[in-house]
Amino acid sequence: MLEHVELFFKSIFIDNMVFAVFLGMCSYLAVSKKVATAVGLGAAVIFVLAVTVPMNWLLDKYLLQDGALVWLGPEYVDYNLSFLSFILFIATIATMVQLVEIVVEKFSPSLYNSLGIFLPLIAVNCAILGGSLFMQAREIETLGLAFNYGVSSGIGWFLAILAIAAIREKIRYSNVPAPLRGLGITFIITGLMGIGFQSFGGMLTGGGDDAEEAAEQVNQVIQSEVVTPVEEVVVEKNEEIDEKVISYNDVNK
Repeated sequence: MLEHVELFFKSIFIDNMVFAVFLGMCSYLAVSKKVATAVGLGAAVIFVLAVTVPMNWLLDKYLLQDGALVWLGPEYVDYNLSFLSFILFIATIATMVQLVEIVVEKFSPSLYNSLGIFLPLIAVNCAILGGSLFMQAREIETLGLAFNYGVSSGIGWFLAILAIAAIREKIRYSNVPAPLRGLGITFIITGLMGIGFQSFGGMLTGGGDDAEEAAEQVNQVIQSEVVTPVEEVVVEKNEEIDEKVISYNDVNK
């Protein structure tokens, strides 16, 4: 359970798709002028990631990895279809995006019209493909963790576009210098928000083996750079005192 909670918060705040790895920036900048539009696209991204990441995990686990075809028989153990990863991942994503496009057009024509070309372009949104590739690169162990990662990565992207959309709506009434209006001030705000999200980097590193190792290293530095020199000085002073005491005793004799 703790593993799921850690992955959830880490994917949203620390490894945010927009502010940490800058994926999906085209849709993030183009569809963030209004909060309503940003909410619709963000919800679509969450759904697509929540479905495609687990599906691609299954493809990777039982089809693409080296030796994944062993379930077909021992003669297939040496097969490696990992070169098909991009093709199959994109095919899965495109299928889900087409489903989302059909549903949105059917039940919310106004949102469909406001999203325009960027709704079908979710299929080539690098944040969507990045979710599946990161899942594969990080070797997520179970289907449940893959689903968790897909949902949390989508929520992270959703929060990013929602935040910038809310700021852009308010900033219309601000006195922004003319050369910075539009994308200029948006890039600046995005950079500041990215710096802010980096502050979450230590949120999940407060304990465990890494913290113990760091504490041990600090103790070693203190021991070598502070305690050891002090001990040497004390020894030298004791030797000087002993020599003076011996000299004093010799004189008195």
